Order: sequence, then structure tokens, then C-alpha cells
Amino acid sequence: MFKANPSLSAASYFKRTDPPYMGRDSLLRLLEATLEPAAIVLSLWAAAWFVDGGIDPPYMILSLLVFALTFPGQSRLHESLFAITANTLINWAVVAGLLLLVGWATRYYREFSTDAIYHWLWMAPVAELGASLTLRRVAPSLLKLQGPPERAIIVGMNDQGLALANNIKAARFSRMELTGFVDSRDTSRLNVTNAPPLLGKIDQLADIVKARQINLIYLSLPMASQPRILQILDDLKDTTASVYFVPDMFVTDLIQGQQSTVCGMPVISVCESPFQGKNGFVKRASDIVLSILILLLIHPLLMGIALAVKLTSPGPVIFKQRRYGLDGEEILVYKFRSMTVTEDGGTIKQAQKNDARITPLGAFLRRSSLDELPQFVNVLQGRMSIVGPRPHAVAHNELYRKLIKGYMVRHKVKPGITGWAQVNGFRGETDTLEKMQGRIDYDLDYLRNWSLQLDLHIILKTVRLVSKDQKAY
Repeated sequence: MFKANPSLSAASYFKRTDPPYMGRDSLLRLLEATLEPAAIVLSLWAAAWFVDGGIDPPYMILSLLVFALTFPGQSRLHESLFAITANTLINWAVVAGLLLLVGWATRYYREFSTDAIYHWLWMAPVAELGASLTLRRVAPSLLKLQGPPERAIIVGMNDQGLALANNIKAARFSRMELTGFVDSRDTSRLNVTNAPPLLGKIDQLADIVKARQINLIYLSLPMASQPRILQILDDLKDTTASVYFVPDMFVTDLIQGQQSTVCGMPVISVCESPFQGKNGFVKRASDIVLSILILLLIHPLLMGIALAVKLTSPGPVIFKQRRYGLDGEEILVYKFRSMTVTEDGGTIKQAQKNDARITPLGAFLRRSSLDELPQFVNVLQGRMSIVGPRPHAVAHNELYRKLIKGYMVRHKVKPGITGWAQVNGFRGETDTLEKMQGRIDYDLDYLRNWSLQLDLHIILKTVRLVSKDQKAY
């Protein structure tokens, strides 16, 4: 089968640097990372305003320096009150001592009011402590804002798996809900008490994940089980669950593979979305900003196309079709109607060259990709992204997920209006299994190597290609 050409991979265009892992509870982690720097900066501004009656440029420069020195802030949710107080005072003593030393050596301290600096030295740790205690109070509510708990299972009821289960159970601020264990051994051989339930055997894992809608899988298996692990990973490619290794082992062909911790236990991600924590915020923010700007620019074109579709053929202006979105959930995708039919059933025939169902106007819209423009509304709704794997009809998904290993992994991210596969020659009809395999190879390459720079590269390349690409029928 066709494999994505390594010379055309995303990594060959952009060197990827993994960001610090921010955890599944991304909102809480983001607040923890910014809380300490923000408290110190705001206390500096308050001291300057109280003493000098305003915030002069030297204070703004000092603010930037302080933020750079203290970002990201430390995670203190799981510390005791004594530990929070002691660590805050020690860290602030180090930062303040360094700043005073640099200020004295450079004589830059002359730019500041002595009273303002004295006030800031005691206001900063007080503000940090207050912010940390406030976050601890509101953390449960913030977790609820992020949606229902994520269901997790542990594969392997061994000492390490049980330790992870205990840590998950003891974690106060986590969206994770442990559903149970999967292990092929008989319960009489496991010799454990008060453990989460045993859900089934390892060869039933994929079915358990689908039936119970599991989000997170932790593989706590010995390195000697490598053949079994490879089989497990192969079976799980038809799911959208995120997979992690609890043992410290080397794995090839990772999707966003990186080391992290879960409730204090080290794990290695095997198959994860690139849009966790800060990356998720950057991706969503860029989608909102770009889609609003594009819709403002093209709204006269949208109205003109809508009128033309209505006048040239009977039927609705907008064609809505069910597609698979993030985590394999069904979404409705919008397009300008380009055919005389609006198929959305269990069997859908892909558009082909000289397809009789395509209207004369529809042929132009499809060739120029203008029929896709309403999907910018899908982006604003949060169902799609501007760049990502192209969404396929539900009927096509159900067919190809059985034929292509790893097909469902592309649903770890939101579908896109354009994608890495489309700008590398896999736009339009996929009339052979080899072509669909090539598209999936590029989709997975995008997941491994995502960056905002790569997204912008794909958008610009799409603009250049649509004017001359004849592959969309």
C-alpha cells in the first residue's frame, strides 16, 4: 500500500518542539501556570499605583522581566497550607534577591520609588498566597466547567497498575474517573482486595473501550509483553481513546508521544491529541480569529453563491451531511449544494468525473472549493477547525475503518476545511483503497508534527492550489 513520502512529511518542513505537557485538566493547569506570575506582576502595579499614582515605563519593563522569570508557575493544588506558604516565601526570596542584585549592579533601581519597592516586597508573596488559596477553593467548579469526567481503564492489574489506581482515587483535583481494570488472569490469581472492578480480558479490550466509551487507556504491562502490547495497539486503532504506557519503555511510531505524569505516576503517551493544554488554546483561538476575519471578507461572495444555487436548481441552498468529528462523534457539516441529490444515508457514492448528479454551477463550486465556504460557520461553532483531517461521510467512515489500520486515529482532532493530505495531492475522489491509505498516512503525519506554523503553511498552500487543482469533482 501507498505510504506517505518521508520527503514530504510535515517534519521535513518544520522542526517540531514539544511543549511542556499541561495535563488532561488543561484549564486548571493553565491557571496554575499563569497564577504566580500574574499575582507578582499585579502586586507590582498595585504598589506603583499606590505610591507613585501611576505605572511608569520602568515598571512595565520590570513586569515583563518578572513574568519571564516566574512563568510557568508551580502547581500547588496538592500541597498542604504549610508547604504552600513555605514554598511561596522561598521562591519569592530567590526571585526578589536576584532582581535586587541585578538592579543594584546596573543601577537600574534608581528608576523606581524606594517606597514602591518596599511595598512590593511584602505584597507579592501575600498576593501569591491569596491567589493559590482562591484557586484551591474554586478548582472543583472549574473542573465541572470542562465537562463530564473522562473515563479511564488500566490494562494490567500489577503493582504499578494498582499504584496508579490508588493515585487516581486519591487525586482531589482531577477530571479522571477510573472505570476499572482489564487483565487476562483469573481473579483468584490476582490476590488483590478493594481494587476497582475487573472489566474483562485483554483480548476483549477494544470491545470494552467502545462499549463503555472509554477516553483514556493506561497500559501497565512488562516489557517482556512486547508482542501482546503491539497487538493491543493494533486493536485500539479502531478507537479514539488516548493510550499511555505506565512502564518506562521505548515505542516507535508514536502519535504526540511524550512523557508526563498522571496523579504522580510517570506515563508515556502513545496516541494523543496534539491539542492539549496550551496547544489547544492556541489552536482554538487561531480558528476563531481567522474564521471571523475570513467570513467578514467573503460574506458578499457567500450571499452571491447562495442566490445562484437557489436560482439554478431546485433544492436547499445549504447541504447538511453527517460526518465524524472529534473523538468519532457525529457532527453536521455545511456545504453549498452542488448536486441534484442530498445523500446522507447508509450508502453514499463519492462524486466522480462527469458525475450526472453534479449541477453546472456545482461543478464550478466543487472545482474551486467554493462549496466548502459555509464550513467556516462550523469552525465558529467548534465542530471543525480550519486545518485538520478532512471529514468523511459516516457511511465512508464505517467502510474504511474496517479496511485501514489506524483510520480512526485521525479523529483525535477536529476535522478541517483543508488538511495536510489535501495539499499533498490527496484532494477529491478516493476511488481506491490505496488513495485512501495515502490520505490517512498524511493525516497521521499531521497529528505527529502539528504546529501553528504548519497550519499557516497549509492554509497558504491551499489558496495557491485551489485555483488550478482539477481533482475535485
